[in-house]
Amino acid sequence: MMKSSNIKSLIMISLLLFLSLATSILAQEVEDESEFNYIEGDKKGPENWGNIKEEWATCNTGQLQSPIDLLPWIVQPVPYPQEISRSYFHGLAKLKNRGHDIKLEWLNGKSKIRLNGTEYVLLNCHWHSPSEHAINGKRYPLEGHFVHQGPDNSIAVIGFLYDLGQPDPFLSSVEAELREISSNNTNEIIVGLVNPLAVQKPGNMYYRYMGSLTTPACNEGVIWTVETKIGTVSNEQLELLRDAVHDDARYNARPLQPINGRRVHLYKARHWFKQLISTLFEELLY
Repeated sequence: MMKSSNIKSLIMISLLLFLSLATSILAQEVEDESEFNYIEGDKKGPENWGNIKEEWATCNTGQLQSPIDLLPWIVQPVPYPQEISRSYFHGLAKLKNRGHDIKLEWLNGKSKIRLNGTEYVLLNCHWHSPSEHAINGKRYPLEGHFVHQGPDNSIAVIGFLYDLGQPDPFLSSVEAELREISSNNTNEIIVGLVNPLAVQKPGNMYYRYMGSLTTPACNEGVIWTVETKIGTVSNEQLELLRDAVHDDARYNARPLQPINGRRVHLYKARHWFKQLISTLFEELLY
């Protein structure tokens, strides 16, 4: 049996680690939606984000900004993949209305991906409507961002695009909480255990490029993976997400940013099915 002094030490270490992680996350993402909006021409609008705060200057001056238009003539097909190994598990999550978007945040840090030999912990997912990224000039009704953080606080985001159609199972799993957060002016709700695997299954091709966060402070160095497989979302789900946020964020997609000579690669994931089966097996064991 552990001594009470050891238990107290473990609790203190865990608390310090949590606070350290929370600080790094807050340094990456802005939570106060009143500081900016998506209204073009407004003093807080996208073209002025870099002028609002000195630390947001990258929003205007950065050369690796996101989102971008994934145009066929800038995309370079690559015959060998940079595989993403997903290890997603049920985890305790809370739903938060940040005003400019709806965020689902996992609290236990058990779900991870491995990318280019580096492990990234799944922090949250959130949604933008219409989609932020475009494919050959087309923006879709919705885009989901799964945000992961590496050991050096680096960020890797997987983007999923959605067209109108059948309801999205992942959104359906938190629909009751979405309705509550929309109708009761509640900012946060503990959802319980949520399975990230319920998001649309990965396809066999994806885009990869270096970009930035799409909200202030627009930090660069973000590894973007955008799935080519298009999912579906019902019109009711789409409106639910739009109604939950503030009026000036019903359409919360940042304008497309210049490519600036960046390389955009299109990978074919040769082992995507093997990875999916492996992840499902791990989930069953969990």
